[in-house]
Formats: sequence, structure tokens, C-alpha cells
Amino acid sequence: LVTALTLDLVPAFSVRQYVYQGLPTAMLQSHFDEIFSSAYSVSVFTNWQGDRHSQLWLKVRDDERDGWRPASRWMDATLADRQVHPIPGGDPGHATEQLGVPGPWHERLPHFRAEFIPSSGQELQSEYLVPRQMAAGAFDALASLASHLAPVVQIAEIRTVAPDDLWLSPSYQRDTVALHFTWIKDMAAVTPVIAAMEHLLTPLGARPHWAKVFGMPPHVVRALYPRSAGFQDLLGRYDPDGKFRNGFIDKYFPAPR
Repeated sequence: LVTALTLDLVPAFSVRQYVYQGLPTAMLQSHFDEIFSSAYSVSVFTNWQGDRHSQLWLKVRDDERDGWRPASRWMDATLADRQVHPIPGGDPGHATEQLGVPGPWHERLPHFRAEFIPSSGQELQSEYLVPRQMAAGAFDALASLASHLAPVVQIAEIRTVAPDDLWLSPSYQRDTVALHFTWIKDMAAVTPVIAAMEHLLTPLGARPHWAKVFGMPPHVVRALYPRSAGFQDLLGRYDPDGKFRNGFIDKYFPAPR
């Protein structure tokens, strides 16, 4: 139960957004750190098919890269010359403005404009967060499932997350690579693919996003969090009657009796 919150604010800043198309999968593997440190925020969009990822999004702070402009080709990918949507066939006008047009941080860091439905609007989502040093193995695992992913994935995203000290955070005490999936809205079709993914990603330490679809059993999830026993102890000590719990919490973190 949070009773107080202190915000660590920073002055407002401006961001320019650029998109590259056709990033080779081999280039992402061999230059991962360089690519993901090249801008304030970096995302790779892919369907895990073929030997190229569809889009590389770079969100650059004006005050950190004053005067910088992108090359027309970088990492063997091509700079987009028109606005694009992450999902093939999506309306580019729904995405936040690209092509290096400067704008306030809150209108560039999201992928989608606030006044439109984000993503496709008809979807299920999953996300798995793996230790950064396991990213290459995770990429190979997902590539091996390409034929299973093709019918059910609208788009997938690769991003990085800094470590934190929150006990139940998927990025607790580790540099993290997040693997997001926007599925078609068909649970029956998606469920076996999720199971196949989890079979390969769990040995790599993948933690599922709490608010997205996953199928890992409770004992497996608890084992991924070093402080899970401490959290369960707090539940029993400070909320013995379960007033601030629900069925989901009780399933994954049953309080001691």
C-alpha cells in the first residue's frame, strides 16, 4: 500500500524521432549495444520472419545531440522518408510524428498519438524481460519459432530497460531486454505459441510482464524473483485478511497462514 510518492522531476525537453527500415538481424546481434545506446530511446519492431527486422525507431533528445542528423543508411538499414506505423498496414497518422520534426517529450516518446487508438486496437499482448546478457540466446530462440509466430503476431518490439530495486519489478537488479508481442485477438491460437516461447525463454531467466498474457505456473514465476519470499511474508504480516489482495496475487504469491 503506497501512502506517499516523491517524484524525481527533470526539466521538459524536446525530442526528434527517426525511423530506419530493414535492419539486418545479424547486425542487431553483432552491434546490439551500439544500436541501443545510439539514442535516448530505441525500439526495434519485427515479426521475427526472415533476415531483417522491419523498423528501428530512434528518439533523440535535442539537448543531448545538438546539431546531429541521421545518415541515410546506418547499420545497413535505410532511413525512412515518410511517416510509418509499427504494424504493417496501420495508419501512419496514428503514430507519433517522425522524420526528425522536433516536439515535446510527451508527444514523441510514446509510439502512438494520444488522440488515437494505440497499436491495432484489436489485440492481445505479452512481454518477457530477459537479462541483457541473455538477449542473443533469446533472439535465437524466437527465430527458431518463426513458423509458429507468423500466423499470430501482428508486430513484436525489442527494447531495453534499466535495472531498479523494486522487488517484483521484471527488471529488478538487472539490465534488461524486453521482448514484446502484439498478438491477434484469438486466445486459443495464441496460447500454444506462448507455451512454446516460455519453454525456450524461461531457462534464460525471462520474467513475464505482470499486466500482459503469460502462462508460467506460479512456482516458476516466484523462482524468478529473489525477494518473492520476503514479499509473501509482508503480505501475511501487514495484510493478514487479504483486504488489499485479489485472486491473481493469491495465486502467484500466497500469503503464509
